Amino acid sequence: MWKIQKLTDGGGCVVLNISGRIEAGELIELQRALFSEEAAPKGVELDLQNVRLVDQPAVTFFACCEAGGTRLRNCPSYIREWIDREKVGQNHRSNGEDLDLSRH
Repeated sequence: MWKIQKLTDGGGCVVLNISGRIEAGELIELQRALFSEEAAPKGVELDLQNVRLVDQPAVTFFACCEAGGTRLRNCPSYIREWIDREKVGQNHRSNGEDLDLSRH
């Protein structure tokens, strides 16, 4: 179960405060919420402070959001580490290298 709360930071940026568990089944709704706010003058940011559990598709989604310019506020360290590993894996795969995760 998860929920999303829309806030503004006073400077024209929309902050979507997300809480709970984010899994593959929720990503379409989250993507709709994110894209519906894209016209904000200063952009959209995702506040992940209250996110408690994510799965691989959610991490991939957050990594793609960040790569597209969406700032991830208050990203829990376990999610940040997972996103960073996802980026490394994408770099290895795009370079034609296979990533051996058995060593980690």
